[in-house]
Amino acid sequence: MRFRITSRVKALPKSNWKCKPLPRKQRSYRSCRRHKQIGRKTVELTVQQFFESGHETLGLKIVGGGPNLDRIIREIALNRPGLALAGFFQYFAYRRIQVIGLAEIAYLKSLTQEEQNERLDKFFSKQIPCIVVTRNRQLMPNVLKRAEAFGVPVLRTAMITGAFINAATIMMENLCSPRVRAQGTMVDILGIGVLLEGEPGIGKSETALALIERGHSLVADDITVLRRDNAGAILGSAVEITRYHMEIRGLGIIHVPSLFGVASMRSEMKLDLIIRLHHPQGDVEDDRTGLAVQYRDVLNTKIPFITLPVGAGRDMAHVVEVAALNQKLKQLGHDAAKELDEKMMMVLSRKHSK
Repeated sequence: MRFRITSRVKALPKSNWKCKPLPRKQRSYRSCRRHKQIGRKTVELTVQQFFESGHETLGLKIVGGGPNLDRIIREIALNRPGLALAGFFQYFAYRRIQVIGLAEIAYLKSLTQEEQNERLDKFFSKQIPCIVVTRNRQLMPNVLKRAEAFGVPVLRTAMITGAFINAATIMMENLCSPRVRAQGTMVDILGIGVLLEGEPGIGKSETALALIERGHSLVADDITVLRRDNAGAILGSAVEITRYHMEIRGLGIIHVPSLFGVASMRSEMKLDLIIRLHHPQGDVEDDRTGLAVQYRDVLNTKIPFITLPVGAGRDMAHVVEVAALNQKLKQLGHDAAKELDEKMMMVLSRKHSK
């Protein structure tokens, strides 16, 4: 027995089949002039800086174009010049690094010699910063010849095109993000980045050393480089030349991973708390409740800030560790000082009501 399946969905009126244009107020922002500026971040990064940073991480090698590595990359983005090689230059992103992959090379090979020369001459005349060839592909001789003539560096990587664009964009964002150097030692305490400040000789490095012995990690000693990422978070790292090292007064320079293992170091850490160590001064009393919340402005981002008095026989590493754990609880929405204050106010209000 055969069954005949029929659809119960009624056909729409013929007038509804056609897409009607949206009213002007409901149109996408892509049609406005402001969209041309969205996503564009102007910078001044040299090809030399890009090459030195990506020489190991991206596997970059110089294959042509001469020694003009001082050319400026003015936008943190990469461009695949498929439309430009096809002859359409109206919206050509010439300020960006030009990435040539398998598709671009195959298209150039499909053109006649005369068409190749015409497109390449116009392409290189736009003063592009550099070219990166992916998948270790070999460029045609006429491309390398024009790169030499126009002084455009040609780099090569073994990475596939999509992976290279993602990794290179992240690397350039890191290179061009706002940054500042802070005098202090930064440690990672159970996922909380803590920057220890204080006058020289107050015990910042010794406190960090005791924290490392407790199983925590060192980020930077003495000088910490702070930068702001796209999300507004402040990230701390060490100066490259002093990375993995600490200075202990009376002992000298030590290599932290050799003494405590590779887990004792962090290359970069988000800054969550700033602690200033200081000697008690006269009648000035430190905060004893924790209700007075203070912040420090770091690259237009507010970071919680507390001061801890240093005294003889006081285990500062333990106090700093507790301060970091308390900050972690605050981030989870649990503030012990506020909760105790609310309980006391409730008790007082009950007594007054009686």
